Amino acid sequence: MGRLVQNNNMSIGDTLGLGFMTFAFFLGAGNLIFPPFAGMLAGENMTLAMIGFLVTAVGLPLAGLIAVAKANGKVMAMLPAFAATALAVSIYIIIGPAFAAPRTGLVAFEIGARPFLDNADAMIQIGALTLNKAQLLYTVAFFVIAMVLSLYPGKLLDSVGKVLTPILIFLLVGLAFSVIATPSAAIGAATGDYIDSPLSKGILEGYNTMDTLASVIFGMLIIDILRKKGVTESKAQTRYLVRAAIIAASGLAFVYISLFYLGATAGDIAKGAENGGQILTNYVTHEFGTMGTVLLAAVVSIACLTTAVGLITACSEYFNELMPKVSYKAFVIFFSVVCATVANVGLTQLINISIPVLMTIYPVAIALVAITFLTERFARPEFSHRLVLSVALFFGIFDGLKAAGMNTDFLSFMPLHSEGMAWLLPVGIAMVACLFVPAKNATAATS
Repeated sequence: MGRLVQNNNMSIGDTLGLGFMTFAFFLGAGNLIFPPFAGMLAGENMTLAMIGFLVTAVGLPLAGLIAVAKANGKVMAMLPAFAATALAVSIYIIIGPAFAAPRTGLVAFEIGARPFLDNADAMIQIGALTLNKAQLLYTVAFFVIAMVLSLYPGKLLDSVGKVLTPILIFLLVGLAFSVIATPSAAIGAATGDYIDSPLSKGILEGYNTMDTLASVIFGMLIIDILRKKGVTESKAQTRYLVRAAIIAASGLAFVYISLFYLGATAGDIAKGAENGGQILTNYVTHEFGTMGTVLLAAVVSIACLTTAVGLITACSEYFNELMPKVSYKAFVIFFSVVCATVANVGLTQLINISIPVLMTIYPVAIALVAITFLTERFARPEFSHRLVLSVALFFGIFDGLKAAGMNTDFLSFMPLHSEGMAWLLPVGIAMVACLFVPAKNATAATS
């Protein structure tokens, strides 16, 4: 990103570099699989579903980065130490070994290996488990490589990333123009929840990218990068982080809109597809032939690998700081084994399992981002943060249980309960109420 800046000012080139780096942080290859599938299901209601998706997959991560900048990297400072640690641990586990990291191996398999295998669905029996043989072998090899790179991270991985991101962007731009110029079929009818509530369904679908959770971590990482580059003033950090976030958000919106349209106009290409990875691969094969499929497979596989290494490294470093008696290398090995194990649940199944967890934790993350912008307006900011996030967690738990299939009809009187967003009104009321909570008087403060 260039030489050390002076007087907390960065050049246009460095600012653009920071923006593209932020874009690369968020565009894990897994993000490519959700818009095509949502577009296919939304059909004629694609526009409303897309708007909802962009709110949670672009708007909220953008707000998250700005909130972290506004809080000078200390977005959880108002919470009790144990609560801040618990929230941070939850986020790291979700974007690490539980869901996001294993998903990179599965997306790499779906796009990078499955199209070239004649018997990709052959099963193997291991004890009481029946597993996909090709997927098992691929994901084990994938996470062994990720583990080795995480144990001995060097400049090679950075070089691959610098070369890979422009190639991936070039491919996505080419794909977008192809989709717009030559749609495969007319937009079909909406299905499932996209028939009656496409906007709210799109909002919830955006949870799957996990980018709002990641924005809290990435924001702190980018601020640290800015400090190392000589941008030490809080206002300057906020200014450049906001610019980088806008560049990244613009890029993500462009990618998501084109992929939504791809899914909505896929027609017979999407027939039988269980996830967006299959739709994307089928489309590229149909439009660009074998060479296009090979190129997509290679780039996405490497992108998934670099994402996996980044997530395993970040999680291992965090937990090593939390538990210094356990070495960084031990955490790398542990998380790599966990990722390889979780990955063999299968991509479609992993997404289904992750939904209840995301329905629970996302309201807390959204509330944290929202309340950070209001911190200066509260007479009792610590109390306000703790109350609002407690309300978000309480109702988020019930939304998560509902998504898991449990009966939560006793909350059916609440607005947006059927859409899985019963938390929204209570959190909004709690936030507004906290604006009117008076400051502690002198007697209460000394008692």
